[in-house]
Amino acid sequence: MSRDLSELAALADNAKAWPFEQARALLKRIKLAEDHKGRAKDRPVIFETGYGPSGLPHIGTFGEVVRTTMVRHAFEVLTAGAYQTRLICVSDDMDGMRKVPPTVPNPEALEPYLQKPLTDVPDPFGTHDSYGAHMNNRLCGFLDSFGFDYEFHSATAHYRKGDFDEALLKAVEKFDAIMKVMLPTLGTERQATYSPFLPISPTTGRVLYVPMKDVNAKTGEITFEDEDGTDVTLKVTGGATKLQWKPDFGMRWAALGVDFEMFGKDHQANAPIYSKICKILGEEPPTQFVYELFLDEKGEKISKSKGNGISVEEWLAYAPQESLTLFQFQKPRAAKKLYFDVIPKAVDEYLQHLAAYPDQTPAQQLENPVWHIHGGNPPAETAPISFALLLNLVSAANPESKEALWGFISRYAPGATAENAPLVDHLAGYAMRYFEDFVKPTKTFRAPNDKERAAMEDLAKRLEAYQGEESDEALQTLVFEIGKDHEFENLREWFQALYEVLLGQSQGPRFGGFIALYGVTETAGLIRKGIAGQLG
Repeated sequence: MSRDLSELAALADNAKAWPFEQARALLKRIKLAEDHKGRAKDRPVIFETGYGPSGLPHIGTFGEVVRTTMVRHAFEVLTAGAYQTRLICVSDDMDGMRKVPPTVPNPEALEPYLQKPLTDVPDPFGTHDSYGAHMNNRLCGFLDSFGFDYEFHSATAHYRKGDFDEALLKAVEKFDAIMKVMLPTLGTERQATYSPFLPISPTTGRVLYVPMKDVNAKTGEITFEDEDGTDVTLKVTGGATKLQWKPDFGMRWAALGVDFEMFGKDHQANAPIYSKICKILGEEPPTQFVYELFLDEKGEKISKSKGNGISVEEWLAYAPQESLTLFQFQKPRAAKKLYFDVIPKAVDEYLQHLAAYPDQTPAQQLENPVWHIHGGNPPAETAPISFALLLNLVSAANPESKEALWGFISRYAPGATAENAPLVDHLAGYAMRYFEDFVKPTKTFRAPNDKERAAMEDLAKRLEAYQGEESDEALQTLVFEIGKDHEFENLREWFQALYEVLLGQSQGPRFGGFIALYGVTETAGLIRKGIAGQLG
């Protein structure tokens, strides 16, 4: 172990960022298992995420994988690379298709395949062997686009190749113990027909939710009534059966040796069930982390079926990926509103953390979100201009192209160009798009009152005659002085008036920074137009 790696691990041992907290909890679990000789010291540490392939990957899929990746990296640093790690993404593609997605081509053609495993349903898009395979490919393409380091696992492949056979035979042996866990969680009617095993009908190929007539631990077989009314006896192995989703969750932990998994709060009530099943099957359940679900702007839970959230693609149309990753990193156990208004704030917070990183101590850097966002190696490039300021520049300048916007940016940041400052260039494009779609439609300009008009006249005159330093601070001081000279008791009201009259919004960036970016002369002209009522 190198000294640098050892020192970093020592710092990680005291780091408060939540990925390190989870990494330490995981290491404690692993050490305890090793001490009791229940775990080989050279066994890889398995991080798992799950995916339901009945629908497209979404922002929750991204969040789960990116957060798990952060914990994985924190664990590798904490242990100074003493353990091999793997991140597996398991697709529940053996689940029966409960309804035909309305968005697929010729949905009526899939009606005969309802309740069949998703990997036995034809691909309506005609690109893969099955609907499940098509959706799995979409998942992998989605994860690959972000550069995640993961292994894809198909539940169907695991069941049919026999990877789960040992655990399934154990489940037959422990059938009564599993039923003892599951039955109290069910209603009276469901208790009468429940079985943790779901046989695949030999006659129809459908996943059957039927009670068991017999469970034979010695032969590893179950007996049930098939859809044609005949009694059928099947081996539970080889893909002839699958488990109900709650027992399946715990069985997968046991069969795949999962050490860490996170899931949304909607799973929290079931987590003890997953853990009990895992223990019944002879393995210790993994370290678990429950995260809060996102809310929309009304405070309602985001739902794929409602379509009331933001998709990953929508976010990335208006902001860089790092801002979305930061949003996922921040307070994962707190409910947060996820709607378009949060994007500019997330972008600027990312830029602030990135700018602060080089001057921080190594211990502080481990607490900085950009360390986790970039796997310990944040880029050196920063942005000399905030996203909020760019949005207001777009509002005032109304540029027809990004190149026109650069005329203002290069004056504010001499030497910066689209070629040597690609981050700023990207932000400029995002700002123009975001302004056009979300800011411009909501702008409401108003006329100044007499007091505001006098102060703005004064500001315009002073800017027209200004010979001083055109820096953020100098210009901000000038605006402050005028607010005081015109006896605004609360200077916030003075700045709010500037935003509402000149930019059509109730709040904005530091006005001195805006003047420095937009230009002293140009701002004086903007004020003249605002006073004359020519902006609305």
